[in-house]
Amino acid sequence: MGIKPSYIKNLGTELLAKQRDYFSGSFDENKLQLGKSSLIESKRVRNRVAGYITRKINSKKRS
Repeated sequence: MGIKPSYIKNLGTELLAKQRDYFSGSFDENKLQLGKSSLIESKRVRNRVAGYITRKINSKKRS
C-alpha cells in the first residue's frame, strides 16, 4: 500500500506492548478489540491501527 504515518505505528506498537494477548491475526477481531479497549474515536484511524497490528502479528508468525 503505502507508508504508514508515525502516529499509526506508535499507537499500534504501544498497544501491542501493553495488550498483546487481546490481539490476533484477524483484522476484524482486532478492529472490534480496539473499539472496546482504546479511546480511538475516528473509525479511519482505528481501522488503520487494526491493520497495522494485524500485519505485525502475521509477519511474526511467518518468521
